Amino acid sequence: MNHLHAGLSSEMMEKARLELNENPDTLHQDIQQVRDMIVTRPDVGFLRTDDDFILRFLRARKFDQVETFRLLAQYFQFRQQNLDMFQSFKVDDPGIKRALMDGFPGVLETPDQHGRKILILFASNWDQSRNSFTDILRAILLSLEVLIENPELQINGFILIIDWSNFSFKQASKLTPNILKLAIEGLQDSFPARFGGIHFVNQPWYIHAMYTIIKPFLKDKTRKRIFLHGNNLNSLHQLIQPECLPSEFGGTLPPYDMGIWARTLLGPDYNDETEYTLTYDALHVRENCGGDKDLMKRSQSAVEPGTPRQTDRETSTPLLALD
Repeated sequence: MNHLHAGLSSEMMEKARLELNENPDTLHQDIQQVRDMIVTRPDVGFLRTDDDFILRFLRARKFDQVETFRLLAQYFQFRQQNLDMFQSFKVDDPGIKRALMDGFPGVLETPDQHGRKILILFASNWDQSRNSFTDILRAILLSLEVLIENPELQINGFILIIDWSNFSFKQASKLTPNILKLAIEGLQDSFPARFGGIHFVNQPWYIHAMYTIIKPFLKDKTRKRIFLHGNNLNSLHQLIQPECLPSEFGGTLPPYDMGIWARTLLGPDYNDETEYTLTYDALHVRENCGGDKDLMKRSQSAVEPGTPRQTDRETSTPLLALD
C-alpha cells in the first residue's frame, strides 16, 4: 500500500478511485506534476508543498491537475491578500476562541450516511457585540484546517447546515457584500474541501433576498448544492437521514452540545474561565516568504510581526439597509 493511503480501508480507496479518479499507481506522478507548476506562479508564496498537502487539493478537484494547481495557488494567495485574518490563526486567539465557544462552527460527531462530516451554524447565536463576522469565518476556516487532515474527510467531504431561526433583520443587515464575498472566496474558491451540500433551514425572507444577491458570485456547482428548506425538515431528511442529525433538525440524536467542538480544539479541561495555551497552529503565511527550503516543508509559519492590519471589512455598505 502507498504510504499516502495508510489508514484508509480498501472500501475508502475504491471510493476515491470511483469518485475522485484517484489511481495509487500514478499518485506520486500526479503530485509531482502539480508541484512542478509552482514555477509558473512566482507571485505566490507556496509555503507547503509536501505530498500529503498537495494530495488533499488533488482530491478536492478530482485529480484534474490544472484545477488542482489553481486551487493550491488560490489557497496561498487568499492568505497573502488577507494577512489580517491569518495573524494569530490558532485556537487561543481571543477572537477565534470566542467564536468557537459560541458554537461557530458546530461539528457533529456522527457523519451523514455518506460519511460526510456535518458542520452546523445556529445563526441567531451571533452576538455582534462579541464576535465579528471575520472572526467567525476565521474559526470556520481553522476548524476545516483541522478536519481536512483526516484523509477520509478529504474523500467523503462535508455538509453545512445553517439554521436561521430567530435571526433578526438587524443581524442580517450586518452581512455586507464585502464580507460575504470574503466568505465565498475563502470557502468556495480557496479551500481544498468537498462540500456535498449547504442546507438553509428556517430562513426568513430577507435571507432569501441575501441569497439572490450573492448567487451570481457562486459557481454553478455550488449553486446546485445549496438547498433552501424553510421549515420543511422532511426535505432536509430526504438528503440527510434523521439518524445523523440532532433533535434541533428533527433528528433522532440528542440536542447538540455547543461546547463539543470547542472542547475538542481547546483541550479536555475546557471551561469559559480558563485561558488556554494548547493550540492548533494552522498554516500561516508571510508577506515575503522567499525561497527558504525549510519553509516549504513546514505546516506552520508565522506572519511577520508588525504587519499592518487591513481596514475592517465590516464597516462597508450593508447588504440589507435598515430604514
